[in-house]
Amino acid sequence: MTADAEDTDAAPDRPDRLYTITCGRSRAGEVELDLVTLIVSECEPEPGMQSEHARILLLCASPTAVVEVAAELGLPVSVVKILLTDLLDTGAVAARHPTAPRAVDELPDPAFLEKVLVGLRNL
Repeated sequence: MTADAEDTDAAPDRPDRLYTITCGRSRAGEVELDLVTLIVSECEPEPGMQSEHARILLLCASPTAVVEVAAELGLPVSVVKILLTDLLDTGAVAARHPTAPRAVDELPDPAFLEKVLVGLRNL
Protein backbone atom coordinates (compact mmCIF):
# COMPACT_ATOMS: atom_id res chain seq x y z
CA MET A 1 0.00 0.00 0.00
CA THR A 2 1.40 3.44 -0.92
CA ALA A 3 1.57 6.42 1.38
CA ASP A 4 -1.15 8.13 -0.68
CA ALA A 5 -3.50 5.18 -0.18
CA GLU A 6 -2.84 5.22 3.56
CA ASP A 7 -3.65 8.95 3.74
CA THR A 8 -6.90 8.39 1.87
CA ASP A 9 -7.90 5.55 4.21
CA ALA A 10 -7.28 7.76 7.24
CA ALA A 11 -9.23 10.75 5.91
CA PRO A 12 -11.46 12.12 8.69
CA ASP A 13 -14.38 12.81 6.36
CA ARG A 14 -14.84 9.22 5.24
CA PRO A 15 -18.44 8.21 5.96
CA ASP A 16 -17.46 4.89 7.55
CA ARG A 17 -15.09 6.65 9.98
CA LEU A 18 -17.74 9.23 10.89
CA TYR A 19 -20.23 6.41 11.40
CA THR A 20 -17.77 4.75 13.79
CA ILE A 21 -17.04 7.98 15.68
CA THR A 22 -20.75 8.54 16.35
CA CYS A 23 -21.52 4.86 17.04
CA GLY A 24 -23.90 4.84 14.10
CA ARG A 25 -25.98 7.83 15.20
CA SER A 26 -26.89 10.48 12.68
CA ARG A 27 -28.57 12.98 15.01
CA ALA A 28 -27.64 14.62 18.27
CA GLY A 29 -29.87 14.17 21.30
CA GLU A 30 -32.66 16.50 22.30
CA VAL A 31 -30.26 19.24 23.37
CA GLU A 32 -30.25 22.12 20.89
CA LEU A 33 -26.72 23.26 20.17
CA ASP A 34 -26.33 26.38 18.08
CA LEU A 35 -23.12 27.03 16.15
CA VAL A 36 -22.22 29.77 18.62
CA THR A 37 -23.14 27.86 21.79
CA LEU A 38 -20.13 27.95 24.09
CA ILE A 39 -18.87 24.65 25.45
CA VAL A 40 -16.82 24.47 28.65
CA SER A 41 -15.09 21.38 30.05
CA GLU A 42 -16.14 20.32 33.53
CA CYS A 43 -13.44 17.66 33.93
CA GLU A 44 -10.20 16.32 32.50
CA PRO A 45 -10.05 13.51 29.93
CA GLU A 46 -9.99 10.03 31.46
CA PRO A 47 -7.92 7.05 30.34
CA GLY A 48 -9.80 4.91 27.83
CA MET A 49 -12.07 7.76 26.75
CA GLN A 50 -12.88 8.05 23.03
CA SER A 51 -10.09 10.18 21.52
CA GLU A 52 -12.50 12.75 20.06
CA HIS A 53 -14.17 13.21 23.45
CA ALA A 54 -10.76 13.68 25.07
CA ARG A 55 -9.75 16.28 22.47
CA ILE A 56 -13.01 18.17 23.02
CA LEU A 57 -12.37 18.29 26.77
CA LEU A 58 -8.90 19.68 26.18
CA LEU A 59 -10.09 22.22 23.60
CA CYS A 60 -12.89 23.45 25.83
CA ALA A 61 -10.83 24.19 28.91
CA SER A 62 -11.92 27.76 28.18
CA PRO A 63 -15.30 28.52 26.55
CA THR A 64 -15.23 27.46 22.90
CA ALA A 65 -18.00 27.75 20.29
CA VAL A 66 -19.39 24.57 18.72
CA VAL A 67 -18.24 25.71 15.29
CA GLU A 68 -14.69 26.26 16.60
CA VAL A 69 -14.62 22.76 18.09
CA ALA A 70 -15.67 21.33 14.71
CA ALA A 71 -12.97 23.31 12.93
CA GLU A 72 -10.26 22.23 15.38
CA LEU A 73 -11.26 18.57 15.14
CA GLY A 74 -11.66 18.72 11.36
CA LEU A 75 -15.10 17.08 11.64
CA PRO A 76 -18.53 18.12 10.37
CA VAL A 77 -20.58 20.18 12.83
CA SER A 78 -23.29 17.49 12.83
CA VAL A 79 -20.79 14.90 14.07
CA VAL A 80 -19.38 17.27 16.69
CA LYS A 81 -22.90 17.97 17.98
CA ILE A 82 -23.39 14.23 18.54
CA LEU A 83 -20.09 14.01 20.43
CA LEU A 84 -20.95 17.08 22.49
CA THR A 85 -24.35 15.61 23.35
CA ASP A 86 -22.55 12.53 24.71
CA LEU A 87 -20.37 14.73 26.89
CA LEU A 88 -23.31 16.87 28.01
CA ASP A 89 -25.24 13.74 29.04
CA THR A 90 -22.36 12.64 31.29
CA GLY A 91 -21.75 16.12 32.71
CA ALA A 92 -18.24 16.29 31.27
CA VAL A 93 -19.03 19.61 29.56
CA ALA A 94 -21.48 22.44 30.08
CA ALA A 95 -23.19 24.43 27.34
CA ARG A 96 -23.69 28.16 27.55
CA HIS A 97 -26.34 29.09 25.03
CA PRO A 98 -26.24 32.55 23.47
CA THR A 99 -28.74 34.94 24.91
CA ALA A 100 -31.84 35.65 22.89
CA PRO A 101 -32.21 39.16 21.50
CA ARG A 102 -34.12 41.46 23.78
CA ALA A 103 -37.64 42.46 22.91
CA VAL A 104 -38.21 46.04 21.72
CA ASP A 105 -40.18 46.88 24.85
CA GLU A 106 -37.18 45.88 26.99
CA LEU A 107 -34.93 48.45 25.33
CA PRO A 108 -34.15 51.62 27.29
CA ASP A 109 -36.39 54.62 26.75
CA PRO A 110 -35.11 56.77 23.83
CA ALA A 111 -35.56 59.93 25.90
CA PHE A 112 -33.30 58.50 28.60
CA LEU A 113 -30.66 57.56 26.01
CA GLU A 114 -30.83 61.10 24.62
CA LYS A 115 -30.17 62.50 28.11
CA VAL A 116 -27.17 60.17 28.51
CA LEU A 117 -25.83 61.29 25.12
CA VAL A 118 -26.21 64.98 26.05
CA GLY A 119 -24.44 64.30 29.35
CA LEU A 120 -21.55 62.57 27.56
CA ARG A 121 -21.20 65.45 25.11
CA ASN A 122 -21.01 67.88 28.02
CA LEU A 123 -18.03 66.03 29.50
